[in-house]
Amino acid sequence: MDILLTALFFLFIYMCGAFIVSLIRRDNGTADIAYGWGFVVVAWTTFMLGVPGPAALLATILATVWAARLSIRIYLRNTGKPEDFRYKEWRDTWGKTFVLRSFLQVYMLQGAIIFLVVLPISLLNIYGAGSSITAVALIGFTLWIVGFFFEAVGDYQLARFLQKSSNKGKVMDQGLWKYTRHPNYFGESLMWWGLAIVSASVLVPILGFLGLLAFVGPLLITFLLLKVSGVPLLEKHFKGRPEWEAYKAKTSVFIPLPPRS
Repeated sequence: MDILLTALFFLFIYMCGAFIVSLIRRDNGTADIAYGWGFVVVAWTTFMLGVPGPAALLATILATVWAARLSIRIYLRNTGKPEDFRYKEWRDTWGKTFVLRSFLQVYMLQGAIIFLVVLPISLLNIYGAGSSITAVALIGFTLWIVGFFFEAVGDYQLARFLQKSSNKGKVMDQGLWKYTRHPNYFGESLMWWGLAIVSASVLVPILGFLGLLAFVGPLLITFLLLKVSGVPLLEKHFKGRPEWEAYKAKTSVFIPLPPRS
């Protein structure tokens, strides 16, 4: 418990720093750049203070790779551009309470989400001493690889699509986007399910039923992506556009499936 509290403290300091940077930049998109590195703060704090084994090292490295790719991509994408439309809308709506609400509803809430989503790795780092990489852990690793493919390739394909001026105003329906409207979100969810399986493969034999806490992370991130901050916000932005509605009618929202005729 002391290790978790220490990791939470470092995460709090980190998110406060990100919030201060956002005020200086006048851009709450800073939260998106900071998001991935928050996982790194918690994962490596628990790794350094815990008694991790090989499985824990694997999971911590995988989380770091995911976080680095995501944060660097968002930084490069957002550099030189105005604040994301979602944050801009909140800035206009919140008015005089913008600073306080940004601190609580963006940065502190995001910190809480990070802490819960990375819980599988934190617990693995704390309780996984001497644990080996089992066949079940390899299944989790395989799911992570597939998820990373969907997120990284989906993001790359979308970026290439948006770079072409001829595609302005069009809907991306090529590559992985032909099979799911959100391949990057599907990939992110799948990666955390994979990491949870790696963690549970060690924690359940050690902690019993409590080892299933490893699945808090993927359950939360999947819920948020499908119901709160991922799919709903983006699809609301495109709702009503004829090309989008046609794409929506034939393409799976999340899990990749053959297009409907």
